[in-house]
Amino acid sequence: MTGDKVEVHNEPSSILSDGQRDDSNGTAPNHSQQAAANAAEAAATANGDQAQQQHHCRNNCLSIRTSEKSKENKMQLSSIENYFNGENEPPPTLEEIRSWADSFDRLMRTSTGRKVFRDFLKCEYSEENIMFWQACEDLRKCTDSDTIEEKARSIYDDFISILSPREVSLDSRVREIINRNMLEPSPHTFDEAQLQIYTLMHRDSYPRFINSPAYRKLAQLPTPSRKGSAV
Repeated sequence: MTGDKVEVHNEPSSILSDGQRDDSNGTAPNHSQQAAANAAEAAATANGDQAQQQHHCRNNCLSIRTSEKSKENKMQLSSIENYFNGENEPPPTLEEIRSWADSFDRLMRTSTGRKVFRDFLKCEYSEENIMFWQACEDLRKCTDSDTIEEKARSIYDDFISILSPREVSLDSRVREIINRNMLEPSPHTFDEAQLQIYTLMHRDSYPRFINSPAYRKLAQLPTPSRKGSAV
């Protein structure tokens, strides 16, 4: 054997990764250029979606504002009906509401007037006055002796007792009368106290009520200026 040399030729691998295959015509896509094109396409799609979302949001916001404005106008046009919605009697007329400013007696004679006045007293933290007055009115209608005694005791505990958080303001003379009457309760046990509280509401709370923005808005009257009152 003569030891002839054997030449070994290294052939290039026929398998290349994607984007790395050598095309003899030079038409294979460049990897960085393809990535840039994909990024640009994604950005354009995102911008389009964002613009569409903003347009949709503007339409929705406009629709909501329009709906709220319509609701507000409706409430202004039917404020009386909305305020007295759910009552057991028809809502008062505008003329009746305005007549409450003529006298306190006229206000207190109607259940709707007492409702508005009670809401006002609640804002002034003196709701117990009209609650006591109403409880006394209910007691006057009682005829059964057991019911009278039960209601009288409840009124005393709720509005007369110094331990009650809803104690009404009464002078010592009236309290002495109540204590005597409680020995034998009757429908008229609290007459003196009821009159005193009625007078208090008339002189103290009623003038503020008829000049309050809440009442004057309900009666569709202009709000009085600070220097004077338009009653």
